[in-house]
Amino acid sequence: MKGKKFATALNCMDGRVQEPVIKFLKNKYKVDFVDMITEPGMDKILAEGDQKTLNGISQKIAISVKKHGSKIVAIVGHEDCAGNPVEKEKHIYHIKRGKKIIESMNFQVKVLGLWVNGKWKVEIVK
Repeated sequence: MKGKKFATALNCMDGRVQEPVIKFLKNKYKVDFVDMITEPGMDKILAEGDQKTLNGISQKIAISVKKHGSKIVAIVGHEDCAGNPVEKEKHIYHIKRGKKIIESMNFQVKVLGLWVNGKWKVEIVK
């Protein structure tokens, strides 16, 4: 994939959030492809997951970074999540905590948090 730019999304498996996240990352960061690593309630899994689970996610990120040259990793939470059915404030907490955990893995990439609201619009979590 020489010359093509990649990002990585740690996203919920919910099909409603795939396209908005892909479109957002392609438009905002000018990437060609988005590697999608999904789990139900990914933001909670990152924030509260056991070491074995985090190791598995880390291995998948490593493939995206090393094999595809991904320079961006996005942690995604969304409205109406069946895998993490909590209020927005708790999702934001999970996203921020997940961001710190991914940053601690030292992939040398930009790590960002994304919130997909009830209108399926993507917002950057500060």
